Amino acid sequence: MLIRIVKMSFHQENIPAFLNNFELMKEKIRNAPGNRFLELYQDTENKSIFFTYSHWDTEDDLENYRNSELFYNVWNYTKQLFNAKPEAWSVNKIASLA
Repeated sequence: MLIRIVKMSFHQENIPAFLNNFELMKEKIRNAPGNRFLELYQDTENKSIFFTYSHWDTEDDLENYRNSELFYNVWNYTKQLFNAKPEAWSVNKIASLA
């Protein structure tokens, strides 16, 4: 399993548009082949910063999503709302405590 973390920072006035679009697209993203989990977080200090946290079966599944029409549409819309360059990490889980 691959975990993908993406940090995005938005102009304050664009946050409602981002959240609305995420609401419309989240089920499609979550149902992309190989996607097992999707969450959206907002920073507690800087309300303009958001993170997506997703689990993918394989790196190929993530890459297939990133090359899909769905990703193209989501990202094309979202990147217009940024106030800083996004950051992304692909990580492997080492330990998990529940």
